[in-house]
Amino acid sequence: MTEKTYNIGVEATMEIIGGKWKAIILCHLRHGTMRSDELRRAIPTITQKILTQQLRELGADGIVHREIFNQVPPHVEYSLTERGETLNHVLNQLCTWGEQNIDERRANGEAITLIHRDDVPNKTVSPA
Repeated sequence: MTEKTYNIGVEATMEIIGGKWKAIILCHLRHGTMRSDELRRAIPTITQKILTQQLRELGADGIVHREIFNQVPPHVEYSLTERGETLNHVLNQLCTWGEQNIDERRANGEAITLIHRDDVPNKTVSPA
C-alpha cells in the first residue's frame, strides 16, 4: 500500500466529504435514516445517478450504512455509521455558518431564498 501525504488535516476530511453533494447528503442523514427517494425529495437538484454514486462512495469510506430489506419492490435505507456520526459537529457548524451567512446577505439587501432552515438542537442562529 502506498503512503498518502496530506499537507493539512482538512485535506483528508475534504477527500471524504468534499464535492457538491456529499456534505448535503450527510446533513440530511444526521437527522435519521432515509430512503433514496426521500433523499431525492430533500435534494431536488441531484440526479438519481449522482445520488447513488455519492452514497456508494460514502459507504466505501465507512461513513454511510446501506441496509437492504428483502421485499418487493426492494427497500433500501441509508444511515450514518458510528464513524459518520463523528462528523455531526462539523456538519452542524457548516449548516449554522451557512444560515448565518444567508441572514447577513439578506440584511445587506441580497435576494436569497432558504427553503429549509436546519433544526439542529443547541445551535444559535440569528433570526431571518
